[in-house]
Amino acid sequence: MEAPVPGVLAALGLLAAGVAGVYAAARGPEPLATWPFLSGARPAEHAMSRYHVRWYAMSLVFLAFDMEMVFMYPWALVVAEVGTMAVVEMFAFLGLLMAGVVYVWREGALRWA
Repeated sequence: MEAPVPGVLAALGLLAAGVAGVYAAARGPEPLATWPFLSGARPAEHAMSRYHVRWYAMSLVFLAFDMEMVFMYPWALVVAEVGTMAVVEMFAFLGLLMAGVVYVWREGALRWA
């Protein structure tokens, strides 16, 4: 077995020093207890406080429509080449998403009061 190259040992030493530096910097005082919040005022509640459950449902609805855009962009690039079948498939996809929106609406996930 060959001895390691000096450059590799230097890189590993630099990596170890960097990791040790990050751990040393993280050992300081609790930042939430000592630093003011963004505006300079003390925070009214802890940063790790719980969110209301309706925010999770709203974020899932947002992600569903965000994924819609992920699928629609490449479709828009090739729809002229593929033709009518691509339009039919996209309307089927949008119909599925609309069924999801109707379900979410009927379950009351979009109601804030």
